[in-house]
Amino acid sequence: MFILTESIEFPPVAYADTDGLLAIGGDLSTDRLIFAYRNGIFPWYNEGQPILWFSPDPRMVLFPNELKISKSMRQILRKKAFEVTFNSNFEEVIYNCATINRPDQEGTWITTDMQNAYKKMFDLGYAISVEVWKENTMVGGLYGIWLEEKRIFCGESMFSTMSNASKYGFIMLVEWLQQKDVKLIDCQVHTDHLSSLGAREIPRDEFLKYLK
Repeated sequence: MFILTESIEFPPVAYADTDGLLAIGGDLSTDRLIFAYRNGIFPWYNEGQPILWFSPDPRMVLFPNELKISKSMRQILRKKAFEVTFNSNFEEVIYNCATINRPDQEGTWITTDMQNAYKKMFDLGYAISVEVWKENTMVGGLYGIWLEEKRIFCGESMFSTMSNASKYGFIMLVEWLQQKDVKLIDCQVHTDHLSSLGAREIPRDEFLKYLK
């Protein structure tokens, strides 16, 4: 196990274990986070744990042209059932992602320190949020890191208090990113929800080629 120091560096991702765990420790400074994401690494840990850094193999990604939209979702989109904004309330989005009840999950990995770190990333233009509204109430949203120079979006978390709200926001985000010539959306690890939207796993080495 690699223990990080104050120096902003990581071991080669090939040293990650079978779960993708690469290193432990360090900090959540903006410089370290940017360096990590540019090298296919992200923090993921629970309250009370040291900072854990991951680079899983395979990597879950979505190529924009492979986005799947169900018939029922297309109808919802045509009806413009929700209003979507970008970067209008990052703080509330990340707070909701951290605190919403998830039946299959105990606690949250979006600790207070994580929230503060990503707010700084947002202030510097590296993080973006999507807000989904229904009658002036936020009912869903998501946030992530936009590596604009590499044209890669790294999704972090989403939440929904109304059926289809987060999916609606995600589809709008993909369309927005396509206008910016995005190469792929990093979904990090497999979930059935992301798979239903067209995301799939690719070898880590292939993912890293897009970053380079």
